[in-house]
Amino acid sequence: MAFLVPARFCGPPSSGNGGWVSGHLARLVATAPDRPAVTVRLRTPPPLDRGMAVVESGGVWEVTDGEHLVAQAQAAAGPERGGIPAPVSFEDALVAGERYEGLADHPFPSCFSCGTAREVGDGLRLRPGRVGDSDLYAAVWVPADDVDVETVWAALDCPGGWASGIAGRPMVLGTMTARVDTQPVAGEPHVVMAWQRGEEGRKHFSGTALYAGDGTLLAQAEATWIAIDPTSVRPASSASSVSPAGGTA
Repeated sequence: MAFLVPARFCGPPSSGNGGWVSGHLARLVATAPDRPAVTVRLRTPPPLDRGMAVVESGGVWEVTDGEHLVAQAQAAAGPERGGIPAPVSFEDALVAGERYEGLADHPFPSCFSCGTAREVGDGLRLRPGRVGDSDLYAAVWVPADDVDVETVWAALDCPGGWASGIAGRPMVLGTMTARVDTQPVAGEPHVVMAWQRGEEGRKHFSGTALYAGDGTLLAQAEATWIAIDPTSVRPASSASSVSPAGGTA
């Protein structure tokens, strides 16, 4: 079985967006009532437009690029339902988006999920910004007609990085656990909420949740982000910034 990440779904220009790649792999994982979520661990930057091998053994799916292990996935109990912040209104999320730190300085402007260099209709163009004086971040999202599992994972991905302090401190996605209960409706307004769940050395932990316009919880995720040496990331104007892990902004 082949596993391919089209170049459109990049994080840095040369590797896949961690959320999209994780969702693409999550499609293959069988879930169950007691394990309704999927955990994906990214081991190395997923290459673009190159077929990779994917195999399953004992409920664990692995993607390999030659001798290199790229990602692993398996069913999981999932993020805890308790303690999830309530959504702000679509209008308040729009206001939060005006404070999006990526507009001033973005480590990966090509990112499919939150990149500032993406054209309308080509990327999700999420703008997660701080909600008032709180520690919460929010972004609006109106899914296009091609909404699918991969785009939901991508939408749940990057806001968590910005809530964890990626601005001025480059990070890459290490592990993501997501549960998608209901697909969002194309053309309808949605809000993505994001918040910090703590940190431990170079590891930063985030939570994200996707809500419909009426406040219904559709999906949620928890992620571990790894802070990297800023000197390993080229300036945002560079055409070839590459991260050492999953590769989301």
